[in-house]
Amino acid sequence: MLKQRILTSVIGIPIVAATVWFGKPWFTMMIAAVGLLGAYEFYRMALPRRISFLPVFGTIWILLLIISPQYRSPLWTQAVLASAVIVPLVYNLFHKQKEGAVAGWAWTISGILYIGWLLSHLVSMRYLENGRDWVFLALFANFACDTAAFFTGRAIGKHYIAPGISPKKTWEGAVAGFITAIAVSLILGHLLLPISYLQSAIAGALIGVFGQLGDMAESLLKRNMGIKDAGHLLPGHGGMLDRLDSIVFVGAVIYYYLVWAIM
Repeated sequence: MLKQRILTSVIGIPIVAATVWFGKPWFTMMIAAVGLLGAYEFYRMALPRRISFLPVFGTIWILLLIISPQYRSPLWTQAVLASAVIVPLVYNLFHKQKEGAVAGWAWTISGILYIGWLLSHLVSMRYLENGRDWVFLALFANFACDTAAFFTGRAIGKHYIAPGISPKKTWEGAVAGFITAIAVSLILGHLLLPISYLQSAIAGALIGVFGQLGDMAESLLKRNMGIKDAGHLLPGHGGMLDRLDSIVFVGAVIYYYLVWAIM
């Protein structure tokens, strides 16, 4: 499993780095592709509980939200969000199967917001001033946090954070991930961006906290649905959603930190 995890990272990281570097339209296309795979896994999670949902609608609106920053129009995004609420609910009014309709509607919207809306912040960030370097910092500090937490937890982890949600997550791993995120942010901030060490450290702290919270939030979703992994697409990692869990939180938090505190 460990060899598979490393091999997947060795193949995947250069692809991610290249799309971030070249920007439009490649980065948006990559985020749309991983969003599409994440949407499939998210809506598939509901099958063991037999929740009636609308995966086709959900997937379409996830893609619409991910590409919405390309249009640089708040009205477009507002229209997509409004229609995401209205269209599936109206569909259920005329669908013969009424049992589970509200649960299906709620699960559909949850996927749209969790995957589409949160991932759209990464796309928005990429097209801001110095956006390429901020995306590099957010992604690679997050990857470093995840890696440090994983290996430290395996090596010396003894105090479990929430065994009922994520049985392998330890406080030792969490602290190592947090410190590593700050260290990597300090390095990348110094090399890539015109920001102070304090601003870099704050970005790293946000990544170290919210990246790990995102990981545990997805674990909570999986436990509630009675599954271990969202999928098996990425050997050693699980599904695409298992890799997006921390990124969706980090992308949104760092975007707002950049817009509200840096720019």
